Amino acid sequence: MSGRDPLCSPRRVRRGAALTLVFAGVLGAGAATGAFPGPGAPQRRAVAAPADPAGRPEAVREAAAEAMAAGKSPTEAAERAVSRSGDRWAAVYSEGEYEEFQDALDGRYTGVGLWARQEPDGRIEVTRVRPGSPAAGAGIRAGDRLRSVDGHRTDGRPVTEVIALLRGDGTAGAAAGTTVTLGLERGTRAWTRTLRRARLSTDPVTVRRLPGAVTAVKVSAFTKGSADAVRAALRTAPADGRTILDLRGNSGGLVTEAVATASAFLDGGLVATYDVDGAQRALHADPGGDTARPLVVLVDGGTMSAAELLTGALQDRGRAVVIGSRTFGKGSVQMPVKLPDGSVAELTVGHYRTPSGHTVDGRGITPDLEAGPEQALSRARTVLTGLGDPS
Repeated sequence: MSGRDPLCSPRRVRRGAALTLVFAGVLGAGAATGAFPGPGAPQRRAVAAPADPAGRPEAVREAAAEAMAAGKSPTEAAERAVSRSGDRWAAVYSEGEYEEFQDALDGRYTGVGLWARQEPDGRIEVTRVRPGSPAAGAGIRAGDRLRSVDGHRTDGRPVTEVIALLRGDGTAGAAAGTTVTLGLERGTRAWTRTLRRARLSTDPVTVRRLPGAVTAVKVSAFTKGSADAVRAALRTAPADGRTILDLRGNSGGLVTEAVATASAFLDGGLVATYDVDGAQRALHADPGGDTARPLVVLVDGGTMSAAELLTGALQDRGRAVVIGSRTFGKGSVQMPVKLPDGSVAELTVGHYRTPSGHTVDGRGITPDLEAGPEQALSRARTVLTGLGDPS
């Protein structure tokens, strides 16, 4: 393994299906998984360990080895073992799929540079276009409707499937330079455009300066470098200002980046505890963070995994007021198991808790103040005004 430590991982539902990646900042949508560190292994996802021994790492590894010795596919054998285990979050990936996922966590991916979401009527709408990307060059704008991808109708499809079609996951079309044809609609105009996929980098952190010396920092995913970007935003913010940390739609990423982001707002101390097969461990913030600047954290049902870990730390430590709606509730810990053919199985081995000992998995984090998507930002600004000037 590479030594990287993703808290959210891709999930393959079945062999031959399109690979689904789950960090909103990279792909624009996702359904989260999660992960943590273990002895000698990179950090991976997080629920209680599976009761069925068929899902244990040694059982999956043994099944894969036996299959390979018999001239059969170790990956398929591992998938059968995982399927029998009842482990909700376990998954098996080819070597190439796993490498692609780790590249994405490093902030690199191949695509056309657009973000999308599914509207209540099932339509897919473009929410953001990366400047300088193939999508931007083709004149695609936020608000455009994405009607088809390479002839596949998108209405009613899960947005993760649509993103996989755009990126060409699981096919030869995933490489930079390959083409993808989009059917688009804007008002009464409908048209098609063929784009060439390109190697792109992600912008997981965006910063806005709002009236009243408020700095809004949106973290869409905890990819490599996101914590440094948050720190940079704080350094350039007004000294007497206030901060909104927007984690809505953030489905996770690298746990080290989430902890480092916590360190930007805490002066050391506990961030979370977690267990691996019953062994208890802890994650701590580095000392020296900004503990004075008033802080509000925005969350919603798309706030998952590493983002929930960070939210729980700031809430339990009394550092921030959390506003929005209950978070997703992904607090299970997965560990990677490398199989004889180079593929990787990720299996649930434990769960994590907030500094006060609250279990996140299946429960999520309840905000201090409830607010819908249209009211959350204005509610945050009102709360920050009430918190007064930093001392």
